[in-house]
Amino acid sequence: MNLSVGIVGLPNVGKSTLFNALLKKQQAFVANFPFATIEPNVGIVPVPDSRLEKLADIVAVDLNKETPFVANTSSRSLLGRPPIVPAIVKFVDIAGLVKGASEGAGLGNKFLSHIREVSLVCHVVRAFEDDNVVREGSSDPKSDYETVQTELILADLQTVQNSKLKTQNFSDKILAELNKGIPVRDIALKDEEKELNDSQLLTAKPEIIVLNVSEKDYSEDKILEVIKQYSQALKLREEKFVVISAKIEAELAELSEVDQKQYLKDLGLQQSGLERLIKKAYQTLGLISFLTAGEKEIRAWTIQKGTTAIAAAGVIHTDFIKNFIKAEVVSFDDFINLGGWKKAREVGKMRFEGRDYIIKDGDVVEFKIGSSFIGA
Repeated sequence: MNLSVGIVGLPNVGKSTLFNALLKKQQAFVANFPFATIEPNVGIVPVPDSRLEKLADIVAVDLNKETPFVANTSSRSLLGRPPIVPAIVKFVDIAGLVKGASEGAGLGNKFLSHIREVSLVCHVVRAFEDDNVVREGSSDPKSDYETVQTELILADLQTVQNSKLKTQNFSDKILAELNKGIPVRDIALKDEEKELNDSQLLTAKPEIIVLNVSEKDYSEDKILEVIKQYSQALKLREEKFVVISAKIEAELAELSEVDQKQYLKDLGLQQSGLERLIKKAYQTLGLISFLTAGEKEIRAWTIQKGTTAIAAAGVIHTDFIKNFIKAEVVSFDDFINLGGWKKAREVGKMRFEGRDYIIKDGDVVEFKIGSSFIGA
């Protein structure tokens, strides 16, 4: 499955700066993976996952151990590492959100249609003062956040009133809560009502709040303070927030990987803001990655927590569902510590799992489909 994140926010909050930094990362990504589609308002970037490099090293060593000596030479014919294919996130720059968007102001309906297509809403709020930057509306981040929320709630009210949901009682309940200013995601719904909520209501989508801070507030200690401050001001849970300095992210995007690491170290940061944002998106949507490690490629696959082995096989190819036999599974740690598939099988750390096995984050998997394995 592909993760799509819609970036929203009022003008001049740093949304464009952040998105341009994403596009810089996309350029590097597409250079290595030309199959990635580029659209003007879409940035496709890899999900950071240090496990892939480690898997590639192990598989390369394993392959070279099994490579026979070449006749009339004193050394093996060394094989290169398998190519790495990371999971991806699609960021969509959703322009046109201004006060009155629900009534057609700005890009109006176009904005609303774009936001309906994404998995998660990433709401950028400017959390610093700069007299040189013109700001739409208030200079108060709380007011800015509420302006966007109001437009989304008004759009949902129109949707419910015009189309009616699956049952009248459900429609009435949603309308009553929306009229109180409560987004659908925060409405207490019974299990059977959750099943009815398939109408693409905008405020039903999971949400992350991105606080765009100044460079002076971009350190591990300050990040925690900023999150606590805005969590209290907006009356939202702390886990909904990610702190980013869009300006620094733009600078990082211009650097080599080695220089990026040094820059982050100088700032006292372990990860870039974009890396934290992607991980927060995974957590918010309940996503994990399983891994395949063979001589053809090392790859991460995105699935929902609780996905069964047969459904995970279908993520690779839908035909694998009907031809599924079983899966060979090794935990990532065992795979690395033991040096690959061969040793894992010898010491009994490889397990045969059936169709109903629940895939865990970091499982290294080979699927047996028909008479062949997929994943090695």
